[in-house]
Amino acid sequence: QVQLVESGGGLMQAGGGLRVSCAASGRTFSSLSMGWFRQAPGREREFVAAISRIGTRTYYADSVKGRFTVSRDNAKNTVYLQMNSLKPEDTAIYYCAADGRLKYGSSWRDLDEYDYWGQGTQVTVSS
Repeated sequence: QVQLVESGGGLMQAGGGLRVSCAASGRTFSSLSMGWFRQAPGREREFVAAISRIGTRTYYADSVKGRFTVSRDNAKNTVYLQMNSLKPEDTAIYYCAADGRLKYGSSWRDLDEYDYWGQGTQVTVSS
């Protein structure tokens, strides 16, 4: 069983930056593909970014490409999402997700392809 705990959310003004973190435990971290998803009020949970087991491959939603950066530190069992140039539409609960299966193509972006989820951290961007 994998436990995921997000931290670092908060209130930011548009144009600012924020980094959220996700600490994992319960399994060798380098065996896990990691993803970030978000859910805004009244909307479905959507893919934001993902990173491969050793961090050599990253994937982004078009809406955040060029503004957000996903990274991981396998020595610290932690994955990060650096968010820059924040917009009010980035306001959401951000969830960390993990999975031990190999991923190909669209499976990186599919929330059903992740077995483990954190509790989420709120990010609010004011205009």
